[in-house]
Amino acid sequence: MWSATYQGRTPATPAQVYALLSDVTTWPSWNPGVTGIDMDGPFQAGTTATMNFPDGSSLPFSITWAEPGVGYEDLTPVPDAGVEVRVRHEAAAGPDGTVITYRCTVEGASDEVCAQVGQGVCEDFNEVIAALGVAATR
Repeated sequence: MWSATYQGRTPATPAQVYALLSDVTTWPSWNPGVTGIDMDGPFQAGTTATMNFPDGSSLPFSITWAEPGVGYEDLTPVPDAGVEVRVRHEAAAGPDGTVITYRCTVEGASDEVCAQVGQGVCEDFNEVIAALGVAATR
């Protein structure tokens, strides 16, 4: 298993952050690592989707938890690596605005493989969180 937590702050409200998280059509505007999301239903627990990347590849994922105004969690199987990646995205009110937290957990194969996959998944999280925070203030 491997896990890591990333955080950033924004003057936007948790509701403003969640509005962008739950509207997948906005994702490419604040996450350059995503070109689009194909949803198989509404943004809620149990819905499956496919994340599309700039290199033309894609990965299916499912939403395992969603709470309006708070956040959501996604689960992405990575069969080639023998792991599952969970990322919990939360927006919580803080003293100076909102704290955005991404918590990534990778389980399945050896700890070494989990760490390799996790580090790859999370390599841009600080930049993505910062861009999400800026976009939420618009």
